[in-house]
Amino acid sequence: MSLLKNIPKIDKFIKNKTFENYSDKLITKISKEKINKLREDILSKKVDEINEKELIKEVINEYQYITKPSLQKVINATGIIVHTNLGRSLISEESFDQVKGLVSSYNNLEYDLKEGKRGERYSHIVKTLKNLTGCEDALVVNNNASAVFLVLNTFAKNKEAIVSRGELVEIGGSFRIPEVMSQSGAILKEIGTTNKTHKTDYENAINENSAIMMKVHKSNYSIEGFTSEVNLEEIIEVAKQNNIIDYYDMGSGHMIELPYNLQSNEPSILKMMEYNPSLISFSGDKLLGSVQAGIILGKKELIEKIKKNQLLRMLRVDKITLSLLEVHLNSYLKGEIEKIPTLNMLYTSIETLSSRALYVKEALEGICKCELINTSSLIGGGTTPNKKIPTIALSIEYKNYKPNKIEQELRKNNLITRIENEKVLLDFRSIKQIQLDEIVAIIKKVYK
Repeated sequence: MSLLKNIPKIDKFIKNKTFENYSDKLITKISKEKINKLREDILSKKVDEINEKELIKEVINEYQYITKPSLQKVINATGIIVHTNLGRSLISEESFDQVKGLVSSYNNLEYDLKEGKRGERYSHIVKTLKNLTGCEDALVVNNNASAVFLVLNTFAKNKEAIVSRGELVEIGGSFRIPEVMSQSGAILKEIGTTNKTHKTDYENAINENSAIMMKVHKSNYSIEGFTSEVNLEEIIEVAKQNNIIDYYDMGSGHMIELPYNLQSNEPSILKMMEYNPSLISFSGDKLLGSVQAGIILGKKELIEKIKKNQLLRMLRVDKITLSLLEVHLNSYLKGEIEKIPTLNMLYTSIETLSSRALYVKEALEGICKCELINTSSLIGGGTTPNKKIPTIALSIEYKNYKPNKIEQELRKNNLITRIENEKVLLDFRSIKQIQLDEIVAIIKKVYK
């Protein structure tokens, strides 16, 4: 019992000089928890002495753990450029600097500077999208799943949306098109089979309750063999003949020609707009290489109806998203593709990747065993399924350590690698030039 009497009093303990530069509220909370735990340990005879210096250290450690940001910077050495788990597309520092002053200041987000009255937040992006794509109007929401939901809720609530069975996709996080349609209030009208859908399937499905003919891009899988599908141009033709809306959920669209024949898997936004569709939507990140957003393009009268949907307020984007998206779209408009990191990485030559890998290899001489490897990597982000692009990787071996141990130790230092053929690889397809010395420093720190 005498030991209990020696437990520090909270009000006195938290006034220790060690805590002077810390938050009183959080220090008090942690101290109460630690002292209560100490009391319990004494009563259960797990502790037979009180070390106040050790108690102070425990409080400080807990404080630092709680206040350390959970979202941290990492180096993506997996080779997957659009890595969903690592933040997908990168924002260039130059683009970020362009918008920093704007978002840290009052701005004309919903204010018409010319008229001196309330404006519309979406107007800032429409001008650029019109000039890029030839669309009549445009709208931006927080992601493409939201775009799909909003379009269906606006035009097909309690009405039928006609979709091929081969296009009822499931995207990351178990989000499925049929469930999204159901939540939007649309009635799913399945046509065709998993592997084959014909133009006549769309024509035969139309009735008085049909509202939308919807095409969905198979962004994360492919159907091969005895297959056929109806292209957007034919769907538009059938929709116009029957006075209903055609809508293409493109998933990840792209604005320019992609290397390694990747466009054979991914639809071009500019090409699709040549068909004059009613509505299309696609992601702002992924292959577009910008921020997470859902971009809807189409007929002005239809976009105006979507804007009147009360759900739009819940799905709208903020000033940071809009300003960054505008900067990136202007880069496309001005032909400054080098300002978009995703495309830069895609177009980096094998020679350049080899040079970077060799630099790291030579810098690690005597630290660990390294070998340059010609291999391939995926784009990621639910794009270009089954398509791999050539890359250069550096294998890392250290003593008799198993690959899992090496990967784990590097990951603890925020260097994210991949294991292939029982070897830990640094894939330079997703590593930036400015990160090379940082990678060397991390590996030297781990295996000093």
